Amino acid sequence: MLNDYHMHFEYGSYKDEFANPFFEQAKKMGLNEIGITEHTHGFKEFKDLYYEELILDDSEVGNFQKKWLEQKTKFVHTLDEYKDYIDSLKKRGYPVKWGIEVCNFKNQKKAQEILSKYEFDYLIVSIHFIKGWGFDFSALKHKFTDENLTQIWRDYAKEIENVANTGYYDVLGHPFNLRLFKNIPNPNEVEDLLENTAKVLKKNNMIVDVNTGTSYRYPIKEITPYEDFMKYVKEYDIPVILSSDAHYSEHVGMNIKEAAEYVKKFGIDEIVTFDRRKRTLEKI
Repeated sequence: MLNDYHMHFEYGSYKDEFANPFFEQAKKMGLNEIGITEHTHGFKEFKDLYYEELILDDSEVGNFQKKWLEQKTKFVHTLDEYKDYIDSLKKRGYPVKWGIEVCNFKNQKKAQEILSKYEFDYLIVSIHFIKGWGFDFSALKHKFTDENLTQIWRDYAKEIENVANTGYYDVLGHPFNLRLFKNIPNPNEVEDLLENTAKVLKKNNMIVDVNTGTSYRYPIKEITPYEDFMKYVKEYDIPVILSSDAHYSEHVGMNIKEAAEYVKKFGIDEIVTFDRRKRTLEKI
C-alpha cells in the first residue's frame, strides 16, 4: 500500500479542472489515497500570524519576505472554502484526506483557535521560520553561511520542540529539511539534538513525514529526513507517512516508491493512514 499525504493545490484553484490531474497522476503512480495539506499562508484567517511572525523590516530579509507575503497565492481563500471543496471531493468518491500544513507560529494559541473549528483528518506542523527568517527561500540562503550553522540547527530543533510540546499536531513535516541547500554541520555537533527531537516527538505522540520534495526540488537531492535522523525514528518507534510535497499534478507520487524502500532500510514496513485524527497502520 502506498499513499501520498502531503501536497498542495495552492498554485491553482478549488475546481475540478485543476484537481482532477492530481488524482489521475495518483492512479498512474499506484497510490491508494492522497492527502491535500494546504499551507496556512493560503488562508485569510492566518494573515495576521504571518505579519506577526516574519522579519518584515527594511533589511534584505525583511524586504524579500514582505514581497513574498504580497504574492497572489497568499491569503486568498477561507478555511470554509477549503473544507467545502474537499468535502465535495469526498462525497463524490475521490480517494482524498483533508489535512493542512501549519507553520511554527509562536502564537500557537491563536493558531489552534482557528484550527479547532474544523474536523481535519490530520494536522501537519512544519518548521518554516527560524527567528522570523524563512530559511527555505533560495534568495536568502546565504544566511546559512553568514551565521553559525550549528546554532541555526539548534534553533531549528528548538522550534520543533516548541510546537511538538503543544500536543496538538499529528505530523512533523519534512524534519531537518534545512539541509536543502547543502549546508550540513559536523555530525558530532548536532547528534544530541537529533536524538532529543525524536524523544520529543515520541513523548507527544507525533509521527514523521518522510518527504521526497527535497529530492527533486532542492540542491540536496535527498529524501527528508536524512539517515542520521531516520535511525532515531526507528529507535524510538515513531510511525511515518510518505509524501511528495507536490505543488503540481505531475509531481504527485514523485519518488514515493523510493521513499518506501528508504524507510524499509531502517526496518520500517508500515505507514500511517488518517481519518478524522484517528490513525491506522498499514503495511507498505
